[in-house]
Amino acid sequence: MPSNIITSNNPPGFETSEDTTKLPFTLQDLKAAIPAECFQPNVKKSLFYFFRDILIIGLLYAVASYLDSWLFFPIFWLMQGTMFWALFVVGHDCGHQSFSKQKWLNDLIGHLSHTPILVPYHGWRISHRTHHKNTGHLDNDESWYPVTESQYKDMPLAQKIGRYYVFLLAYPVYLFKRSPNKEGSHFLPSSSLFKPSEKWDVITSTVLLIGMVGLLGFLTYQWGWMWLLKYYAVPYLVFIVWLDLVTFLHHTEPELPWYRGEDWTFLKGAISSIDRDYGLVNHIHHDIGTHVAHHIFLNIPHYNLLKATEAIKPVMGEYFHKSEEPIWKSVWNSCISCHFVPDTGSKVYYTSNNKLAKD
Repeated sequence: MPSNIITSNNPPGFETSEDTTKLPFTLQDLKAAIPAECFQPNVKKSLFYFFRDILIIGLLYAVASYLDSWLFFPIFWLMQGTMFWALFVVGHDCGHQSFSKQKWLNDLIGHLSHTPILVPYHGWRISHRTHHKNTGHLDNDESWYPVTESQYKDMPLAQKIGRYYVFLLAYPVYLFKRSPNKEGSHFLPSSSLFKPSEKWDVITSTVLLIGMVGLLGFLTYQWGWMWLLKYYAVPYLVFIVWLDLVTFLHHTEPELPWYRGEDWTFLKGAISSIDRDYGLVNHIHHDIGTHVAHHIFLNIPHYNLLKATEAIKPVMGEYFHKSEEPIWKSVWNSCISCHFVPDTGSKVYYTSNNKLAKD
């Protein structure tokens, strides 16, 4: 792989430059290559995708209720869970303020997208902002960052099982307990995730989520636990699997570098992500697998990511990462190859635990 060295260490800014670099391109080069309209949210188009998802979710509920058949429920669970995931991605754009130029509208649609699927919109938005500001930084990144070899050796068995074998169910735990070696709840304004000025945002999202839990509790009281299982719990689990699967694959790949200390910069971290092809699901989940361009310029709406990606690929050349292998194969390869990184080194890559067995 080429040496990806950037000598500047300016504070990360999504529209700012990194003046001195040994890369064959700069942030300005990438921005100049993208058509200007890609950066402009279209409110009508954004609302179309939001209401499209809501309509499909409503239709799926209507069909499932009408048929009330165990032959259909497995199909319903898979489809509805996938649509929950699509709705999450709409809220994801709202969190990045790429849904529209009006913050009030972004926050409104963000809550309408996230609260029904038990995601605290502001709590998640703020921690996700931290991830984007520190992508690829071993110490400061917020999600799916590697542990070191010594941390892996000392990791309790239960934590290893959770991180490496049932990681596709990790998201609810992350909301309550954050990632390994970090502490903080997405529901409490006192968490180290948040600034004092963000207190009421966090409280607002938490109160709304508690209200959603209360609504689910009331409906369960009215119609029973089987109703909750059939119409909400299983689709929610499918949604969680989708969320963990896709976000895991965004940044978990043997060829992607991770950085320590002053060797990290925003641009180096931003290009240390990978695009993946989800086939028929690409359009359903709003092309969220088109991830490299998103990390470089997070203010690009999801419906402009494909065009932006095609524009930057010739500029980035071999520095652009994309996997063409089937998703199941990518998951398997990342699971068996990506366990920890070396304890030392400013630029490191994932290593398999097979290394420990050989040692």
